[in-house]
Order: sequence, then C-alpha cells, then structure tokens
Amino acid sequence: MAPPWRVMAPRLATKLERIPPPATPVSSSVGSKMAATSASALSIGSTSHASKPTQLLQPKTFGVNFTSRNNLKSSSFLNKESTAALHYSLTQKPQNHHQPPPSALKIQASFKVAILGAAGGIGQPLALLVKMSPLVSDLHLYDIANVKGVAADLSHCNTPSRVRDFTGNSELAACLKDVDVVVIPAGVPRKPGMTRDDLFNINAGIVKTLIESVADNCPDAFIHIISNPVNSTVPIAAEVLKQKGVYNPKKLFGVTTLDVVRANTFVSQKKNLKLIDVDVPVIGGHAGITILPLLSKTKPSVTFTEQEAADLTVRIQNGGTEVVEAKAGAGSATLSMAYAAARFLESSLRALDGDSDVYECAFVESELTELPFFASRVKLGKQGVEAVIGSDLEGLTEYEEKGLEALKVELKGSIEKGVAFAQKQTVGV
Repeated sequence: MAPPWRVMAPRLATKLERIPPPATPVSSSVGSKMAATSASALSIGSTSHASKPTQLLQPKTFGVNFTSRNNLKSSSFLNKESTAALHYSLTQKPQNHHQPPPSALKIQASFKVAILGAAGGIGQPLALLVKMSPLVSDLHLYDIANVKGVAADLSHCNTPSRVRDFTGNSELAACLKDVDVVVIPAGVPRKPGMTRDDLFNINAGIVKTLIESVADNCPDAFIHIISNPVNSTVPIAAEVLKQKGVYNPKKLFGVTTLDVVRANTFVSQKKNLKLIDVDVPVIGGHAGITILPLLSKTKPSVTFTEQEAADLTVRIQNGGTEVVEAKAGAGSATLSMAYAAARFLESSLRALDGDSDVYECAFVESELTELPFFASRVKLGKQGVEAVIGSDLEGLTEYEEKGLEALKVELKGSIEKGVAFAQKQTVGV
C-alpha cells in the first residue's frame, strides 16, 4: 500500500487551502501569533489529513500540490507529512506539552543526507528545505568555511532531523560516513558574461575531490550532482568512481530538475494553463542548446506555432542566464535551483523508502542515444535508476528532431571534456 504522504508528479501548482478555524477561542499571546504567522509562511504541501484538525492554532495554509502524467509520477516536494509536521510543530501552543500530534505524523525519519557546499547560495536554501522533510533523520552540512552558523541556525527549527556541521577537508570523511544521499552544489556560481563552460576548471577540481571522499566513505550512496557544468561534472564523477572501483551508474545523477520546473512554468504562463496540469519532459543535457524541452509532449495536449515553440525553447535553455542578468552580478539561480534539488532529493528518498512509482528527469548513464550520458525521464527505486524511459523520444516534431541532433554534438564534447579531465588528473599530467 502506498504511503499516505505520496502526492506525486512532475508538475507544480499552488493551491490555497484553508484549514477550518478552531472550535474554541485561541489565546492571542504574542507567541501564538508568531506561530500562526510562521505556519502560514512555511507550510508547503498538501494539507488534507485523515485526522481531524487539532484544537491548536489553525492559520490559513498555502499548499503545493502535484499530480501525475500518464502514470509517470514524481516528487510531491513538499508532501502531506512534511506539511503535517510543520503545521503541528509551528502551531502547537507551547503550554500544552501533552497534546498528541495528528495521526498523520506517524512516520519514521530514517535517511541521512549530506549537502556538500551547504554554506553557499544554493546550499543554504536547499538545507532549509531538506530540514523540513520528514524522511530525513540526519542532515550533515559541509563546506570549507561559514557552515557552523548555517547549521546552528537550522538546528533551531523544530523539525525532526538532526543537523551537524563539518568544516574543511579534515572533517569531510566524518560528514560522509554512512549517509544515504549526497547532494553536491559546491562550486563557484555563474557571473554575468560567464557560460557554464567558464566554470569548468574550478568546479571540475572541486567535484573530483569531493567524489573521491564519497567513494571512500559512502560508496553505496545516491549521488546528486548540481555543480556546473553538469554535462561535464557527472562524467568526472563517474570516472573517479570507476578509478576507485565503486562506480554504480544507477546511483549517479546529474540534477536537471530545474529545466523541467522552468519548462512547466513558462508553458503554463504562455498558454494560460493551470500549472498543476502542465508537464513538459526535458531531455539532453543541462546547458544551453543541450537542454531540449519536448513541447510536443506537453500535457495537457496543447498546440504551439513554430515561433512559439522556438521562443519557449530558447527561454527554457537560457533560464539560468535570465536570472544571472536580472541579479546584475549579485548571483545566479540559487533559490529555484534549491527548490528543484530538494524536489529531486525528495523523490530519491521516497524511492529509497520503497515507493515503487517514482519518476523524474535526470542526467544519467544512458543507452537512449549514442552518447554515454543523457538526460531523460527515469524510474527511481531502492537501487537507483530502475529504468530509463525512452518513449518521450518517439514521434518528435521536425523542430525537436533538429534540436536533438544539434545538442548531441555539444553534449558529446562536454562529456569527453569531463572524462579527459578525470583521466588526466589520474596520471598526474
């Protein structure tokens, strides 16, 4: 039987859900008012629980709901249990220590997650979102500096997971010991005028060093690579793991979820569709023209003129640049990337927890094309990738077929660049 918190899909939509007011008057103390405000701001997810509302503060709650497409379902980040836990912890009257939590909170948080680069622009909001997940029992935060403050701050949030901080290379091994999922956003961000390729030399070295430690300390963990350029850093990670003799292609992922999130958002805006109904598969890679949204596969079915398809494709491909330019030198896409990474993590945790119906797009080792790595929809399970879904590549439009052939050339070069970097470092050249 599926767990009660599973509300899945690759489409996001916001829905205002109101919780009935309490049956009896509630104290108007400052603490209660603050709790109500916090709950209204932070409760994210489906809020319809099987149990009756507790006689606590009952603020208006904003929910995020996800549904499925063709039975290809993805994360509900955040989900029913997440919201239940937040709503209970943030709205409970402090004087009532014996009030039992709602029955929907009967859940065992059991997974250990490590975020490498947790003090950065992506790492901090990502750590907050992960702290809110009821599936996480231990949250390990690593960075080369400034991570102690982040951990101290997060540790005050009354959600179940325990937070620990680790600083510098000497503490990296301890951070990674026995973790189930490693998420790597470490590296330098893009700046105006920079391409993802400009980031290569710095971020390639960072990823290589971190993956070496992952191989030594938690070789069976799921590995989520966020550090750009993903088209090259994933092949680097694969080569390092091969050299260490622990490579499992089913457990190495390049996180491309942000491309799907952007595609769904932009299409819903363009066609005035309810966001909850929109799902656009995105294939290829995670940079520029290697990002190919398959607009012809959009659900619900919708038609695009050639110009609309071209404009939307370019906007989705350049979504990162759009944010970099808007921030005018003050940063890159950190918040949306943190959200996308958290969504993909939630899917991985659900798969590890035994959910047999979890699908996401990711950049993985693949045989869908002649390229060794390719982004497409995959089915996740306890052992990682259970299946690569190739049906989205069937029946493409002429525009999409041309885009697919064009991206292969650039993606091939990026993959080879990553492999060459890892092999060159090995021989010490």
